[in-house]
Amino acid sequence: MTTTKNKTTGVAVADTGEPPPSDELLWRLIGEDDHGSFTALFERHAERVWNYAYRLTASWSTADDLLSATFLAAWRKRGDGVLVRESALPWLYTVAANLARTEWRAGRRRQRVLSLLTPTAVTDPAEDLADRSEAQDRLRRVVAAVERLPRSEREIAQLCLLGEMPVADAAALLGIAETSVRSRVSRARTKLRDLTARTPDE
Repeated sequence: MTTTKNKTTGVAVADTGEPPPSDELLWRLIGEDDHGSFTALFERHAERVWNYAYRLTASWSTADDLLSATFLAAWRKRGDGVLVRESALPWLYTVAANLARTEWRAGRRRQRVLSLLTPTAVTDPAEDLADRSEAQDRLRRVVAAVERLPRSEREIAQLCLLGEMPVADAAALLGIAETSVRSRVSRARTKLRDLTARTPDE
């Protein structure tokens, strides 16, 4: 038996050579308080959830926090989430997006308070260095612009544009037609191009 190491968690996972259990089976076992199945689900999806959280927030530290909070919610709601095409990933993305929205609003409130208390907010040196990159700057503008979209388009932008979720999966998750998803994706892209072109980073 060999082992491999998860890139995000650094935890060694045994490779038995047998087909891995499906998300649907793991989800059912998690609903029965099976900690081993929960660990398996975490190891399977942690890296993609972290990447998604980073694209939603443009912050490494916030992505770490959202990863933990998302899987904590998964454990608390074990067995209650609705899987899409037998995959837990769309549900995890939705939880992460909701948590990111709450964090974004809280962050905006903190920034307003800091601006009243001091002319120059103290920033973490590592975060400040990352903020200087052009890619990081643009991602922050995109995240801010996504928050300005109407709710239906914001959900689609978070799932399909930031999360790279297939149109069919997003349609199944939201309970709407694929044509509606494509239409919202198109409108969201157009509005995001306009918003990011004329709206400075705040």
